[in-house]
Amino acid sequence: MKKIITTVVTLMFFSLCFGQNEGNKTPNRTPSTTAAFHWANTTHDFGKTRLGIPVSYEFRFTNTGMTPLIISSVKVSCDCTVTAYTRDPVEKGATGFVRATYDGTKAGIYSKSISVLGNTPEGTVLLTIKGEIVE
Repeated sequence: MKKIITTVVTLMFFSLCFGQNEGNKTPNRTPSTTAAFHWANTTHDFGKTRLGIPVSYEFRFTNTGMTPLIISSVKVSCDCTVTAYTRDPVEKGATGFVRATYDGTKAGIYSKSISVLGNTPEGTVLLTIKGEIVE
């Protein structure tokens, strides 16, 4: 029994050590050769706002990379948030935005996320809006 366990452990060790496939590595993309987000901030707190009054915030970013930055999708965590965003490619050094509007129809504390997917090394960026709706 000890021989079987030793053999299995040895095989697992060698498969971990030598089973790496160099062909599956993604190329090293750095901001110097690709598009890159530089956000002024990624979280906004509306504080206390009144029930039934929608609130909006515009997240601003600058493309600090060398190629045009393209936002391919923006997704929200619930239907209570609507977004608008820069749809044209953002050139090197130019700015863009993602606007989030929360409907404010339910009283209470909230925290909603907005996922922004762009052609950047980090891929998806998570933005957050939060606050409290009071009557």
